[in-house]
Amino acid sequence: MTLIIGVILVIGAVLGGYFMEHGLLSTLLHPLPPEIVIILGTALGGMVGSCPMPVLITVLGNVMKPLKGNPFTKAVYMEVLMMQYEIYVNIKKGGLLALESDVNDPHNSSIFKKYNSIMHNHHALDFFCDSMKLLVNGAAKADEIDMVMDLDLDVHHAESAVPGAVLNSFADSFPAFGIVACVIGIVITMGVLNEGPEVIGMHVAGALVGTFLGILMGYGVFGPLAKHVDAINSQEAFFYNCIRSGLTAFANGAAPVTAVEFARRNIPNAERPGSGELEEVVRQIKPR
Repeated sequence: MTLIIGVILVIGAVLGGYFMEHGLLSTLLHPLPPEIVIILGTALGGMVGSCPMPVLITVLGNVMKPLKGNPFTKAVYMEVLMMQYEIYVNIKKGGLLALESDVNDPHNSSIFKKYNSIMHNHHALDFFCDSMKLLVNGAAKADEIDMVMDLDLDVHHAESAVPGAVLNSFADSFPAFGIVACVIGIVITMGVLNEGPEVIGMHVAGALVGTFLGILMGYGVFGPLAKHVDAINSQEAFFYNCIRSGLTAFANGAAPVTAVEFARRNIPNAERPGSGELEEVVRQIKPR
């Protein structure tokens, strides 16, 4: 939502200043279609040529994220804390092997099915369950589990940084391709020098609109889009670290409520549940 508001403010300020200077709408709109085709088409072509297909698909999937907002809300964080507490308290009651079937097949687990936000985030679900398997099966020590999760997070963060980087490069190309559109407009103008000042002026205006449009689209539309995608993807780091810190604390011998408190402290302040609020919720969770 803030992206849309920002773009509206940018375009509104530009048009408002243009009309305050008594600019004619026809002068601005007449060259727009061909200029947009040149600038947007060349920028898209450059992006397609610079990225493998899997990366392009990932970028397209990320473009809509700013319109959906931050997926890691306080309610989502509360669910992941509750899920961790229920897992850990059941292990304390029945031992590690009591959760073997749950972590091996979370989609049929009576525990995981309660938490929709985790079930619908397969990356987070795999991250938690794959790490829990090492603990449940006794295949790794607590410090080794922490190292494995750290490696997993490094890969995930590197991958999540790619869409924003591609979109930033895409946005940065617009001013240059605006100059390309401007040069094409000047070349066309050279062919109509015998048609009088009015025709020449219209073609020169069209050429300059190319430069104007490239800068406006680069810094006023697609630049903010790229930064917004980066900001949303960076929120995943807090979410995964919330899972990691809780699990490693429990693996090191912390009580379930203490492990969940470790996890809670990794949540950004804007979405972090209060300690009393969390205690009240987890107190209602009973071992099965």
